[in-house]
Amino acid sequence: MLRLAAFAVTSALAAAAAGPLPPLPEPLNGLLSGPDRLTITMAKTGNRQMDREYQLECGPAGGNHPWPQESCATLERLTDEGKDPFAPVSNSEICTAQNGGPATARITGSWHGRKVNATFRRTNGCEIDRWDELEPLLPSGRS
Repeated sequence: MLRLAAFAVTSALAAAAAGPLPPLPEPLNGLLSGPDRLTITMAKTGNRQMDREYQLECGPAGGNHPWPQESCATLERLTDEGKDPFAPVSNSEICTAQNGGPATARITGSWHGRKVNATFRRTNGCEIDRWDELEPLLPSGRS
């Protein structure tokens, strides 16, 4: 028993002397955080069947969203391009004054280990583009 205690103390001292462990490489961080899970709540889309709450999981694709594989692929493509798919429109962006209808969507959950809480509307040209960029996660009405 004394040897086991001495080993534990020696191991703890050796670990402390070595310093903190470096952060995990980015791909491993994603693996340890679990699958990406999003809740999409849609309203006033003009399609009563789409006005509801959906679950989407990526890695692997699943949930009750009508197009899980395509939606996950769209999010991955945008992320790979260095874009934040859930970022709001910049205040410095000049947007056309057009109205894409009353549709709204809220996306919450996690994506690539980050919390997501984003709202989408089709109230001007920038917001319409932002919405359409996530098709088929958010249907645009064009299809």
